[in-house]
Amino acid sequence: MTPPVLLFLPGLLCDARLWRDQVAFLSARTRCVVADLAHDETIGAMAERALRAVPPDAVLSVCGLSMGGYVALEIMRRAPQRVARLALLDTSARPDTAEQTRRRRALLALSESGMFRGVTPRLLPQLLHPANVSGPLGAEVMAMAERVGRPAFHRQQRAIMHRVDSRPDLPRIAVPTLVGVGAEDALTPPELAEEMAALIPGARLARFADAGHLPSMEQPAAVNAALGGWLDEAG
Repeated sequence: MTPPVLLFLPGLLCDARLWRDQVAFLSARTRCVVADLAHDETIGAMAERALRAVPPDAVLSVCGLSMGGYVALEIMRRAPQRVARLALLDTSARPDTAEQTRRRRALLALSESGMFRGVTPRLLPQLLHPANVSGPLGAEVMAMAERVGRPAFHRQQRAIMHRVDSRPDLPRIAVPTLVGVGAEDALTPPELAEEMAALIPGARLARFADAGHLPSMEQPAAVNAALGGWLDEAG
């Protein structure tokens, strides 16, 4: 029998570093796989790539942050029978607003003009709690973005801009679900997490104090505890 798998889905300009502390904490109890979401221009293609990264008969616990949450919801649409648990961190079920799309296009234009290194410093105050922007964690986020790179940034932004409205799908989710959010998240504020938790039957809501949009890096112990409890929930 294939062992269960915990599938981690990174956000925009994020790689496996986003989930480093969670993988270290949880790998003793389950196999952890971090999907590579840097190669596709649609959320659907990202979901298919992530599913191919795990054995087809593995029972999945799926955990996505931000863009990874959009991919997690797409996996629920495409392969709900494969998912035993769902965690949605610092994400939204809503499609982009016109203003969000405008901002994404502006960042793409900045990047295409040869100023990709200027993208992440502009985003840091939105990604991290104010206490973390200028410190080592801010430098780690910038290094992570550089590793993902400009071509992947373009693909990911295009995918995000064209994602669907997932709100109608939420009441049909029938697996133990954790909805988590940094208490100071400026990009996907807590009210969006509250909306999802209210629409998903039986969902549990976790708020991570002193964290912005990347609580898995900013408050790893709190996120580890929440994910550990989520894995303990009976399916």
